[in-house]
Amino acid sequence: MERADLHDEHTVFTRTGEFADRDAFTAAGWCAMERSLEVVGTRSAMMLVREAFYGGRRFDDLVRRTGLAETVASKRLRQLVTDGLMERQPYRVPGARTRHEYVLTERGRSLFPLFVALMNWGATNGAQGGVELAHAGCGEPLLPAVRCGAGHDVGIEETEARLAPFGPRSGEQGR
Repeated sequence: MERADLHDEHTVFTRTGEFADRDAFTAAGWCAMERSLEVVGTRSAMMLVREAFYGGRRFDDLVRRTGLAETVASKRLRQLVTDGLMERQPYRVPGARTRHEYVLTERGRSLFPLFVALMNWGATNGAQGGVELAHAGCGEPLLPAVRCGAGHDVGIEETEARLAPFGPRSGEQGR
């Protein structure tokens, strides 16, 4: 297998296979990171997801708690529903018309590790106070972790980057 071992103080991880020659291709348009950012790569999307994790569901509450303009929140919520991260569910307060609330789908809930990682990263970069996520069983703060499919904790220095085949990974449902 071809490898690009450029281990110096600036190397992040090892590129292998076809990915070893970075000049042979471009990641534009097919990179998983790029696809993810198309869905949740805006401040407004992550603020709405944050509020959904905190229990917010109703439009007025989401707007108030995020500080977003109604037009921005409406557009972003529509996109989060289209992308399958949230779903609209009808509710009705007695004497009022039927309205909709927004709840996380399983796909939206799968953002939880990213949510934990962003919160921890923000807390270590000058943020003071705020919400801390903890394990209900023991009270210790949550920590983000990177693991391989076999369950091993993996550091950046132990990571290899390679081109993945197109299509769903084994065990993934089509989305």
